[in-house]
Amino acid sequence: MSRTLLALVRDLHLRRGRERRGLTLAEGIRLVEEALEAGIEMRHVLVSPALEATPRGRGLQAVLAHQRCPVDRVTEKTFESLAATEHPQGVLAVIEHRTWSLEDIDPAPGHPVLVLDAVQDPGNVGTMIRTAFGLGAAGVIALPGTAELQNPKVLRAGMGGSFRIPCVPADEAAFRAWAGRKGLRVMLAEVGAPLPRRGAGPVALVVGNEGAGLRPSLGEWASERAGVPLGPGAESLNVAVAAGILLYEVTRD
Repeated sequence: MSRTLLALVRDLHLRRGRERRGLTLAEGIRLVEEALEAGIEMRHVLVSPALEATPRGRGLQAVLAHQRCPVDRVTEKTFESLAATEHPQGVLAVIEHRTWSLEDIDPAPGHPVLVLDAVQDPGNVGTMIRTAFGLGAAGVIALPGTAELQNPKVLRAGMGGSFRIPCVPADEAAFRAWAGRKGLRVMLAEVGAPLPRRGAGPVALVVGNEGAGLRPSLGEWASERAGVPLGPGAESLNVAVAAGILLYEVTRD
């Protein structure tokens, strides 16, 4: 393994490195499999002897060889120094960003848009992308303050969802203008509000920061509010759990 590649991988653990290079990291057998199936460009793939420990790992090696991906074999010690997971599986890929725009999102009844307003935890962001993909959402929009969509932790939690549906960063003004052009019902997730009203066109469901909630300016122009009824004594749900329940409701149009 060259020093240049070593420096590249280390740089991609940093947001500024990912943004400057237009690259990110996909770690783990499942995520690399998903990236390959989605046609994501592999710049480099690092593998350690641990990948050969399971039939699935050996199968992935065969696929990498068949697709002629540039593979570098490294020692377990070197791999562990570069991996971000607690129990590395022996595969780490340098991949290209998949770049989407708002115009790539095509909302329709039963196919809502999930909007994340300053959701900071990468695990929550990735989980919601995975859920949105699984429930047939048209796309995900990340407003300012939300965890970077190309963060490797977001990609791992998303389990390939980021490769499959449009995931777009946008500011509030751009989101508002786009939602107006698309004729969306903009629905704010709020504790104490009733379950979503079904029907009446496509929906953009907005969920907010884990602690602070939604920015007040959204309430000045959004058309509706929706929530999940809670049992006595319960104050709130995890944002990813609440988003999953509300998405399920609005995909049942």
